[in-house]
Amino acid sequence: MRSLEGLRVLDISRALAGPYCTMIFGDLGADVIKVELPELGDESRSWGPPFVGEPYASYPGESAYFLSINRNKRSITINLKSTEGQDVIKRLAVLSDVFVENFRTGTLEKIGLGYADLSKINPRLIYCSISGYGRTGPFAELPGYDFIIQAEGGFMGVSGPENGPPYRVGISIIDISTGILSATAILAALHARQSSGEGQFVDISLMDSSVALLANVASNYLVGGIQPRRMGNAHSTIAPYEVFQARDRWFTLGAANSRQWELLCDVIGAPELKVDPRFANNKERIKNRSTLSDTLNAFFSKFEAQEWITRLQEAGIPCGPINTIEDVFSHPQADDRGFIVEIEHPTVGVVKSTGFPYKFSKTPADALKPPPLLGEHTEEILVEVLGFSKEQVDRYREEKII
Repeated sequence: MRSLEGLRVLDISRALAGPYCTMIFGDLGADVIKVELPELGDESRSWGPPFVGEPYASYPGESAYFLSINRNKRSITINLKSTEGQDVIKRLAVLSDVFVENFRTGTLEKIGLGYADLSKINPRLIYCSISGYGRTGPFAELPGYDFIIQAEGGFMGVSGPENGPPYRVGISIIDISTGILSATAILAALHARQSSGEGQFVDISLMDSSVALLANVASNYLVGGIQPRRMGNAHSTIAPYEVFQARDRWFTLGAANSRQWELLCDVIGAPELKVDPRFANNKERIKNRSTLSDTLNAFFSKFEAQEWITRLQEAGIPCGPINTIEDVFSHPQADDRGFIVEIEHPTVGVVKSTGFPYKFSKTPADALKPPPLLGEHTEEILVEVLGFSKEQVDRYREEKII
């Protein structure tokens, strides 16, 4: 048994935040029905290269992007502009626990698929709307994109070198975190439903998520009145806590307290730094950060990174290599912690994807279904879930409703 077996999620989201959210539900055992447009599908199907497997429709194969966030789902293609297609969505919504969408604000209301419409026919439905800026406020109708929100929501304002250009995080961190926060909010709403018997509307946005993730950086401003700035790889309130350059490459080091600082001085063979007034405590080390970094780099340049990492770890000082993605998947923890899961795909063969970050003792997550082909389960869902006849399915297909 998996944790969320028995739940059904109707997912009409696309791209990243919504699909990442619903993949979490699929991994944990929910029946996730992914609604896609006929012929086109989720736009992430076109986001490549790389593409693998057999070509279909206008695509040269399955995009690695799509494969990464759509396992454990069934795909049905529905023309949402048609009255019959909208009716199919409503009938599926009646039989679902959760509805997830990330259309622009107002789009689904115009075709009778808003929360007010679906909650009338299924009062227990948890309806999660993911948007760029939320359902209220002057920006409510604007579309949202991870890159833009990283800039507007403060991330790029604190990322990048102090005297250089602002940087975006190398992954779509706002989309992914919004997906995780959406799953968390939905689970909270499901728990509340156990007591009330009623579903509810969950309004979550990329902008809200971005601001929430600012955490201590935001607190420095809200509580301390400090305007955070870009500091490269340095930490605003701890030193030394950044990257350093050994003889062969860069590595990370974080001495987060006085004990670790003193141990570091011993490891590098410089006990005199313990009593150097410039580095006597964290406040002084912050004030003299540049001098501190230059001083430490002079020691680290004498040996290769791995030798320093070994010495530092033996002393109990947090540090580590700066790995490539290839390095990550050959990490000593990779096998024991399941960094990679494999699942058989009908056209690709074995698909590899990232594993499950949560480990359950009794209801483990599992990859039981590969990312679906476009519309792979259309007939299956219409017949088994909604009770359509084979003739109805054929007629809907001829009329391009599905």
